[in-house]
Amino acid sequence: MDVDTKPASPFRTRAEKAQEREQKRDAVLTAAVRMFNARGFHATSLDDVAASLGISKPTIYHYLGNKEQVLIECVTRGLEPLRVAAEQARSEEGRGIDRLRRFLIAYARTNMDDFGRCMVRTGDELLSPASAAEIRARKSEIDRTLRALIADGIADGTIAAVDVKMSAFAIAGALNWPARWHDPNGPSGPQDIAVALVDTLIGGLAPR
Repeated sequence: MDVDTKPASPFRTRAEKAQEREQKRDAVLTAAVRMFNARGFHATSLDDVAASLGISKPTIYHYLGNKEQVLIECVTRGLEPLRVAAEQARSEEGRGIDRLRRFLIAYARTNMDDFGRCMVRTGDELLSPASAAEIRARKSEIDRTLRALIADGIADGTIAAVDVKMSAFAIAGALNWPARWHDPNGPSGPQDIAVALVDTLIGGLAPR
């Protein structure tokens, strides 16, 4: 997509201008997140991202800001589907183990898309203290939901009396790992992988 800035047509509506701007931001973010995932954050420069799109680095600054701000936006986009899935899981009714399974499948699928992989791979050391604290707070919200769903399943008898904290750590670790090994061009899609992993993990939580 051409993301160069162009003179605004006087015939475009405000909504059309906003949509065009969002499309250009999306193009920059997609190029950036794929380079971050392939090369690593430190090994990728905004010059690299700009060159891949045929634009100038100031254009990236115009739409997104500096390199850290680009990374924060990528991580935020990776976290947003998890936030939505967590909110839905908290509001659903039904057996605890079923609600947990649905949440975990969404969690695993997210970790295999471009922004989800970036979110998993981004360590706090790559961010300024203020940004790192903000991202940790958002990730903590997901962890609290995971623990609450496990606790709900224990309470209604659909999950064994496991250690909630350790179980949450084990599950998150297992479902974060595909962010590093999943091949988007491989024979198995994210949904199939997510279901297989989650069903294996859920089986370990079921009462004996």
